Amino acid sequence: MRHAGELAVQRRAGVRAGTWGSASARPEIPAAAAAFLARQRMLLIGAEGRDGRLWASALTGAAGFAEAVDERTIVIEAVPGEHDPLAGLTGGEIGMLAIEPATRRRMRVNGTVRRDGGRLTVRTEQTYANCPKYIQTRDVSDEPAAASPAAASAARTLTGEHRAWIESADTFFVATRAPDLGADLSHRGGNPGFVRVAGRRRLVWPDYAGNSMYMTLGNLELDESCGLLFLGWESGEALHLTGRARVDWDPGDVPGAQRLVEFEVDRAVHVRGASPLRWTLDGYSRFNPPVRPAPAEAGAGAAESGRDGQDGQEGEPR
Repeated sequence: MRHAGELAVQRRAGVRAGTWGSASARPEIPAAAAAFLARQRMLLIGAEGRDGRLWASALTGAAGFAEAVDERTIVIEAVPGEHDPLAGLTGGEIGMLAIEPATRRRMRVNGTVRRDGGRLTVRTEQTYANCPKYIQTRDVSDEPAAASPAAASAARTLTGEHRAWIESADTFFVATRAPDLGADLSHRGGNPGFVRVAGRRRLVWPDYAGNSMYMTLGNLELDESCGLLFLGWESGEALHLTGRARVDWDPGDVPGAQRLVEFEVDRAVHVRGASPLRWTLDGYSRFNPPVRPAPAEAGAGAAESGRDGQDGQEGEPR
């Protein structure tokens, strides 16, 4: 099925790609993709939570915890933890990303999921690879960190801790969806500071040059729901945000930006002890554009922390 949102974004971006986009992705899992998946110790997922909101999250396990058991079925021996916003995931549409920071390789899978006890089974609808653009090189420790009790805190606005985390991030993950067209989970990367906190409930990031499929932006054209995940690579913590996103087609003077994405936070969940994996940064992608300091007035406005109620860029296909 051709994706009306992707086509609209492609037209506005001046891309004349015919059927280029999610409709060109095949449901079958190639043998090379199955082998790549079997090596992974982390998968990123995007789906609707019990609250009806869209969230992004991470699943971890020993190599082999995710396996393609046939050409359209992936079995994952893991489920979201009890403090995860997707803890109640039992079925529905799902977007999934397998990313290997050490080699800067990634593959994306979109489809449907069902839960059976402590395992998830994904029926694939779209499977495809992306290029290494904007992926920072990281190595994962061979030994998982000692288990620590998980704990979570929720807020309706960004705290000072959240702001510092986001503004120093070089990577995050974004979940989107479109009615009757499925969910998607993609990667965003850049030099630290490429995501700007523009207020207690607002983020802005640049959309860099990619493969012109516009799967993320195409979904946002039809549904502004959006979930973000920032990982604490060295700490095992996770910051989950859910809200709404819109595209600003004027990139201003942001280096490398073809457009900007503005995200309004509806809810933030900070989970400590979310993952036993620990990663070491080796280097930044050579594709990352430079980052200019945020305007002083924006920083001043965003500096208010306040806890309220504890209650395009796609890589070229390989």
